[in-house]
Amino acid sequence: MRVISVDPGYDRIGVAVLELENGSEKLVHSECIETDRTQPLPERLHFIGDSFTELLKQHKPNTLAIETIFFNKNIKTVIGVAQARGMIIYLAQLHKCQVYEFGPQEIKIAVTGYGKSDKKAVIDMVTRLIPDTPPDALDDEYDAIAVGITCLAHYGRTK
Repeated sequence: MRVISVDPGYDRIGVAVLELENGSEKLVHSECIETDRTQPLPERLHFIGDSFTELLKQHKPNTLAIETIFFNKNIKTVIGVAQARGMIIYLAQLHKCQVYEFGPQEIKIAVTGYGKSDKKAVIDMVTRLIPDTPPDALDDEYDAIAVGITCLAHYGRTK
């Protein structure tokens, strides 16, 4: 199983590509897709779509793991994230990826063993589980790696 995992957004989208190698999770690639905040949302979505399509072509995943929307911001932000998330799922389906969705608590449990872990605890465990995590990774990138770890823990050993 090769999974492309996503922490969705429209300012910054965390993306990671992971796979199992000899029974352990291996990070193939990670980055943040960052959009220009001065651009209108349709142009930002277009940029995200083009960037994500290139990652799909380059890394050829067979699975998309994506975090569900956590509603704690204003409605305008949630709508933008939902639009980006929907487009990402659509593009992954176009590239024949199986789609799995995970909630924030589910991800925290899979990575740290505790559903109410804070961001620091998640980052700490990501770097322990994936030693080659880039030291300069942004929060969204760590979150995407955590989503990928969750997917591989749930489905990776059965594919």
